[in-house]
Amino acid sequence: MEESEYLAGRIRELSNKAYQNEYVTHTEFLSASEIAAVYEIMAKQGIPTGVNVCNGVSFCLYGGWEEADRNVLCFLPSYLDEESFCLQEAADPQVVSCIRVRPVNARFADDLIHRDYLGALMNMGIERDKIGDILAIRGSADAYIFVMKDIAPVICTELIRIRHTSVRCEEVLPGECNIRPEFEEIEGSVASERLDAVLAFVYRLSRAQAQQLIEAQDVFVDGRCAFSGGYDLKPGARVSVRGHGKFQYEGTGGTSRKGRLFAKVKLYK
Repeated sequence: MEESEYLAGRIRELSNKAYQNEYVTHTEFLSASEIAAVYEIMAKQGIPTGVNVCNGVSFCLYGGWEEADRNVLCFLPSYLDEESFCLQEAADPQVVSCIRVRPVNARFADDLIHRDYLGALMNMGIERDKIGDILAIRGSADAYIFVMKDIAPVICTELIRIRHTSVRCEEVLPGECNIRPEFEEIEGSVASERLDAVLAFVYRLSRAQAQQLIEAQDVFVDGRCAFSGGYDLKPGARVSVRGHGKFQYEGTGGTSRKGRLFAKVKLYK
């Protein structure tokens, strides 16, 4: 079964359950590409962008913090709106748990990065869709990991070592996570909002070099491989480039005398 067919069936099943039984239903964590596929399915069903109602049921994306890359698609009962659901989760998580990871002895801890935490979790046999965002403190072994509620007790009990570092884990409220990704705001002029033009601006490449990255299938927009440099980026689009990093396109504001657009991006460190 293709991904889109599976997602369409899952959306139908979960929305019907929420409608009939009046309780919250949800998927596991979805990647950016899966979320994009969800909205494509909604569009095919005639649901306009920004109207978060499917089969008579309100839905929202929730990843534990405001800028999550990986999110759970939640379908809400009639007595609960998105704001109330998020407040409820913040006070008493029932869908997504936040786990704080700290070294047992900080003096002898490795400098751990995202893939170290993810690798340790997957070596435990935990499926990728059970794991959300991992926010780590640069140059330390401290991190916050968002996971599905049902798997949190297992992680807190069994995750005791990452690489050569002994760690302790505890479940905390999402609001206790005070780590945010570091980024640099970059502004400059571009000929257009085309993907190849913005790539060239952000990474100081020629348009030809930017196009080569796209042709090599090294560029992803909102989790999906970009096949054309002629694609116009929309504000909020998240772009990742193998070997270069990732950025969020913030849009444009005004034009120069020569008709070039002033663009702004968040370049993640």
